[in-house]
Amino acid sequence: MGANGGDSQMVLDYLQHKIQDPEFVPDYVILNCGLHDIKRNPQSNAIQINENLYSKNLAQIFKLLKDKDIQPIWIRTTWVVDSIHNEKSKAFYRYHADAKRYNEIADSICSSNGIPIIDLYTFSKNQGIESIRDHIHYLPKAQKEQADFIAEELMKYIK
Repeated sequence: MGANGGDSQMVLDYLQHKIQDPEFVPDYVILNCGLHDIKRNPQSNAIQINENLYSKNLAQIFKLLKDKDIQPIWIRTTWVVDSIHNEKSKAFYRYHADAKRYNEIADSICSSNGIPIIDLYTFSKNQGIESIRDHIHYLPKAQKEQADFIAEELMKYIK
C-alpha cells in the first residue's frame, strides 16, 4: 500500500481505503497503472491483470474519484522494449504490444469520461532506447526530462 500502488487492482484497493479518510480531500489525483498489470509469467505467459479486469478497475477508480468530486488526471504508461526488458528481467516479462493495448484501453475510458491524459508513452518512446537504464527504468537525465514534461502538462489541467 502507498503512493506507488502497483497494478490497477492495488490502486483501486488503495483508493477505496484512502477515500474513507476524512482528511483525504485532494482536488486532483494524478495516476497511472499499467506496467504492473502487463507483467507476464515467463512459464505460463499469464498476464497479471487481464484486459477485462484492467478496464473494470480503471472504470471503478475513475467513478470512485468523480463521486468524491476529485478530478483524476491520467498518465499513459511508458513504452516497453521487449528485447531489453525480457533479457534483464527473469522474474516476469513485459511486452510492448501489451503496453500499447493497455494504453488504448485507458485512452478509451478516459476519453468517454472526460479525463485528461498526459502522454508519457509517446514522450518516453521519443526519448529512445539510450534513455533506458535497465529493463524499464530511465537514466537520471531522462527522468528529469519526463518530470519536466509531466509538470508542464499538468499546468494545462490544474487550475
